[in-house]
Order: sequence, then structure tokens, then C-alpha cells
Amino acid sequence: MEISAHLVVKNEENFVWYSVMSVIDYVDKLLIWDTGSTDNTLNIIEKINNPKIILKKLSPINFDEGKIRQLMLDATKSDWFIVLDADEIWWDGSIQLVTETIRNEGHQLESIVVPTVNMIGDMFHFQGNDAGRYELAGKVGHFGLRAINRKIPGLHGQGEHGVFMWADQNQTKIESRDQKKIKFLDASYIHTTHLKRSDTLEGEKEVYKRAKKLKYEIGIEVPKDFYYPEVFFRTRPDFIKSPWETPDPKYKFIASIETPLKKFRRRYLMKGVKHGY
Repeated sequence: MEISAHLVVKNEENFVWYSVMSVIDYVDKLLIWDTGSTDNTLNIIEKINNPKIILKKLSPINFDEGKIRQLMLDATKSDWFIVLDADEIWWDGSIQLVTETIRNEGHQLESIVVPTVNMIGDMFHFQGNDAGRYELAGKVGHFGLRAINRKIPGLHGQGEHGVFMWADQNQTKIESRDQKKIKFLDASYIHTTHLKRSDTLEGEKEVYKRAKKLKYEIGIEVPKDFYYPEVFFRTRPDFIKSPWETPDPKYKFIASIETPLKKFRRRYLMKGVKHGY
């Protein structure tokens, strides 16, 4: 059973190498579509030089996630595809479990949902479960719908970034279809969506809604025995930025003020509020 991965990028120089290298050995093809990067993203991808990668450079456009992901789906011939973002770094065991499950059970499944570990501030702190508001197939928390069977009747993507969803021929969300065909796997990945993904402020500002994702917050310190994804310890080219940088004093000061307010809001004002896509 063939598995491809879809990756849409723009100004992702800080983590795209780690993201790609964490999955490349486990998929048959990796479609990467760049929507107008102005930082070092394209140079990094091109230097990976792996025949599994199919790189497409789109002219800079107004970002339309539904249209782009639909075009990518139309260009896909594999049985299943994994939705990958450049801020997602997988453990070897996690991506291996997902791909093995697809190859062994894919004929009777439609989608796979996994938990995420959302880093905040730096790679040494993460968000607590109380910050997870995504609702997927009856579960609420830090989760991601990350693998989809391409043979779902009428499968298509629709909606803009933030409310994007995969749906079937009846406009039913994939996660609302037969619950017996949705597999929850304990196969988490690191999510760096709240960290800087381009090395310059200009690069961050050029990406649709990127500024809203950079959060000032003091997270939970990772345990001393926390096991990071293996790709962080592999030999990397000299031009790949280290993931171990820590925030500057300005960030820490703002985070110290905003964190108590955010915790109060989540505990008392956001209780029961759910969202997700």
C-alpha cells in the first residue's frame, strides 16, 4: 500500500529540515509545495536531494489552503496520504507506527488521529492539556488528523486556513464519518507552531496568520528524561539552525505577564469551548 506525504511551506527555514527528515524514510513520496518562500526554505529543501521529494514552486499568491490542498490531493496517486506541516517533527517510533498501521490495516480504515506535543517558548517547554481545544472525532485536546485514505468517496478539502477540513461527497467531515474506521494511535509528534519558524521578523510577517501563532507564554518544563525526536540528534548540514535556542529576555518578560491571564481564561472563560480542523 503506497503512502505519500503532503507538505505546504512558506518561510519555514527553522524546522523544515527536521520535519522532512523525520518522515522521509517512512513514506513512498513527499510532495512539497512552496507558496512563495523568501527565506532559506527552498535552498534547504533542494539540498536534501532525495528522489522521494517532488518539489513544486508556486508563484507568491494569496494563501488559499482549501484550493492548494485540493490541487495537491488531485496530484496524488497513493492509497493513503499523511498531512505534514513544516512545524511537525516526528519520533521514529511514531511515524513508523502510523505507516505500519496503514500498510497492515489501511484497507479497513479511513483516517488516523494522533496526539501532539505543543512546544511553547522553546524546545524545553510545552503547553499543558488545558490549552488543547481541538475537537476530533469526539476527543478534545492536542490532537491532529494526520493520515487519510484517499479512496473515501468524494474526498476533498474545503475552507480557509483555521477552518479547513477534509470532507466526503456529502460534505461530511472525515472525522464525523464511521467512527470504527477512525484509528487513534499513541504516536505523537512535536509541534513547534508557537515557535519562530522563519529566522527573521519579516519572514514571519509574510505568512498568513503566522503572527497569531507566536505565543508569549511560560510553558511546562519538559522532564529531565524527556526523549526528543531522533532527528534532532542526527548529523545535520552546517546551514541548518540548531533547535535548542532559548527565548530572549524580552520574550520572557512578556510571557511572565501574559501567562497568568491565559491560564485564568482557559480555566474559567474557555471551559467547554472547543475548536479544530
